[in-house]
Amino acid sequence: MNIEIDFEKGNGLVPVVVQDDDTKEILMQAYANKEALELTLKEGYAYYYSRSRKSLWKKGETSLNFQKIVKVMVDCDEDCLLYIVKQQGVACHTGAKSCFFREVTI
Repeated sequence: MNIEIDFEKGNGLVPVVVQDDDTKEILMQAYANKEALELTLKEGYAYYYSRSRKSLWKKGETSLNFQKIVKVMVDCDEDCLLYIVKQQGVACHTGAKSCFFREVTI
């Protein structure tokens, strides 16, 4: 099946949800452009696009907390990705295992 990711809807970016293959825990959310997705698929490690730095980055290139890709899924609208990964170390830049460690109270 040929899938065309809709990068246009997000001005060249799509959100990427990252899930740990072993624990099924949601680790983080980031963005990818076409080049980041192509590198991810080619190299088997997660690449993202930094909106603040306006550049590509490979998860782990400075922290050594690499994300080995197990599977890349796309949603039904083809405008959001799910990376299922083998996480090396922690996912969050704060040192937490997951970026989702703070609860919003209602």
